[in-house]
Amino acid sequence: MRSAQSALSRLPDARHLPRLPLQPGPRRPNVVNQSAEPKIVTVVAAVLEEHGRICITTRPEGTHLAGYWEFPGGKVEPGEDPTEALIRELREELAVEIEVGPLLHRSNFSYPDRRVELSFYASRPKGVPTPQQGQELRWVKRDELTTLSFPPADKELIRKLANQAK
Repeated sequence: MRSAQSALSRLPDARHLPRLPLQPGPRRPNVVNQSAEPKIVTVVAAVLEEHGRICITTRPEGTHLAGYWEFPGGKVEPGEDPTEALIRELREELAVEIEVGPLLHRSNFSYPDRRVELSFYASRPKGVPTPQQGQELRWVKRDELTTLSFPPADKELIRKLANQAK
């Protein structure tokens, strides 16, 4: 007993320290490293052109950049071929089969929360595109593209397409 009291007397006085609960409290959320690279999203889009007009759609509500105009397309799934992803996305979004043509343009753009690597392909519809997700669809002339609100990642391609109309 004397050795236990002797050992206790050598410990620092901890009476001034706050008492800790016996039950563990809620876990602190993980701190996100602000210097971490944003996630990379690989996206494909179709420049569907028929009779001198290009098909564009609005981005659906609840998505990144909702309400902006865009060229129809979507994310490439891991391990998926980009052209197969484009065919799949247009089936899902517009219920249309397409013929994917050559790559027209590549764009890399950094948004605050993600980096988008976007490939645009010349494509032809094999039927009538019909919106499936509540988005608006329009067929516009090339020079009309510059009058509409598109995501920043599309701006360079829009300039190219509009300049080709002149």
